[in-house]
Amino acid sequence: MTTAFMVGTPAPAVRRSGGRSWVWWPLAAGWVAQVALRLWLHRYHAGPVANPDETGYLLAARWLAGGAGADLSGSTFYQAGYALPLVPVFWLTSDPETAYRLVTGIGAVVAAGAYPVAYLLLRRLRLGRRAALVLAFAAGLSPGLLVFSGYALADAILPVLVLAWLVAVHDLVAYGSAGAGIAAGGLAAYAMAVHLRGTVILAVCLVVVAVVLRRLPRGAAIAVSASAVAGAVAGQALNGALEAALYPGGPRDLSGLLLARLTSLEGQAWALSGAAGQLWYLVAGTWGLAGVGLAGAAALLARRAAPLPHRVLAGALLLVTLGIAYASSAALPDEHRVGNHAYGRYLACVAVAWTLAGMLVLLRGGRLAVARSAPAAAGLLAVSGGVAAWYAGDRLRRHAFIAFDFPEVIFLTGTRDSLDLVAASLAALVLLACLAGAALLTARRALLTARRARPLVTGVLALIHVAFIAHLAPAAPPAPGPDWLPAPPPGRVAVAAGVNWNVWVPLSYRVWWTEIERFDGVPPRGVCTAVVPPDAGPPPLGWAATGAGGVRQGWTTWSNPLCR
Repeated sequence: MTTAFMVGTPAPAVRRSGGRSWVWWPLAAGWVAQVALRLWLHRYHAGPVANPDETGYLLAARWLAGGAGADLSGSTFYQAGYALPLVPVFWLTSDPETAYRLVTGIGAVVAAGAYPVAYLLLRRLRLGRRAALVLAFAAGLSPGLLVFSGYALADAILPVLVLAWLVAVHDLVAYGSAGAGIAAGGLAAYAMAVHLRGTVILAVCLVVVAVVLRRLPRGAAIAVSASAVAGAVAGQALNGALEAALYPGGPRDLSGLLLARLTSLEGQAWALSGAAGQLWYLVAGTWGLAGVGLAGAAALLARRAAPLPHRVLAGALLLVTLGIAYASSAALPDEHRVGNHAYGRYLACVAVAWTLAGMLVLLRGGRLAVARSAPAAAGLLAVSGGVAAWYAGDRLRRHAFIAFDFPEVIFLTGTRDSLDLVAASLAALVLLACLAGAALLTARRALLTARRARPLVTGVLALIHVAFIAHLAPAAPPAPGPDWLPAPPPGRVAVAAGVNWNVWVPLSYRVWWTEIERFDGVPPRGVCTAVVPPDAGPPPLGWAATGAGGVRQGWTTWSNPLCR
């Protein structure tokens, strides 16, 4: 996976004896601490803000729990894999705010699980117990694991899924274990049910099986293939049921756009430049460590003497990263936002794995590896950023800058309303220089022994992440003002066709007791509250105008007196 495996003498295999049970105490305590940190960071999150994504997942979970659905026809399809573990929340409560807080609590619990899973992965990669504990904890504070764990988004669990899948793939190749095969195939299939990015993970999983098929016991090969296929079929069935219920008119069709992009020069330019922009963000958002890890993975793949499980992990992670970057960019509609050209969310699921990879290069690669990989990371950052900026041109200034898309970049530059790609790159390189400089001390025995230098490098990473946490720490929320959404009383609710999606989509979650109906013209018979555009004019005979959000909010309400 990294040039951490460039050590000349292979380290002994990780022992699995139970004599060192002490390690589970710091793992448990660290996991609790990471959960508590996330709950504190996101304590003011009381409802969806990333719409329609969060609302789409919440409505899917509510419907799976037997609650009211919605008609999201024409919207992006939000898959059932992430919504499935949220179902018990809607068995416990129907209150939208309480349910949302519980959902973000689940996100905190799962995202904090990256710490013990990262520890297991580092142990597979032959890092000592104490060093693995410290590095895994520091990596568990990565921005991608902190930011998205506070929202009802699939990104809250995907990084942990990727880490667990890498552990299972390692064990499959290293030990030929049928149990590891079931885990690898099942996790890849579940990732596919969670998000389209999981399709790339499943495809790479099958490629790995094909590459190492001759080295696998027949039972392990059958186990991984069967679990992958069975999981994919089950996931598709679940998603099919969800689509039929919540998207009766069909979801937003991106297949035509994807095909057009893949079969035209202009489409390829868009896809490749967007992929470059995602790679730039991946390297910048991991303080250069992803670039170091990518360089180390390429070097490892070129070394035939390296352990096969490590080479397989390096190749698998590379394929997943490049596949997600290219495919997601090719299928991304032009929404006239800066995130179309430089975006970090799609590759956030692999950012922690590459952070670990880069740190292993710095800790274990030696002076020459550090001296080679750090400039290579800087070069990748410059080239990928240059390609993205060249293709986007002045669109990086003209198009909408959405702060939610750029948490790491805002931390690097201090600018919340625009993308300064050069400033972000330079800031990331400064942090990389600090990390690489600390790593180079490992070769200077007069100053530090290698054993003492490892905590120094990890300590630099931890300090960066602590600074990001301080940057992310929320201020006290402002005093509550008037609600920007309608507040209909119990009864049937209908929304006119002219009302914008940013009103009726979040309202579909707010109205928990019934499915919101859509109409064009006169409200349907039996409806108690109708939400209409502010310029809809006077209500029909028998109805009364009861609420006015105004032009800014984009709605007004009519009430049916017969419902009182």
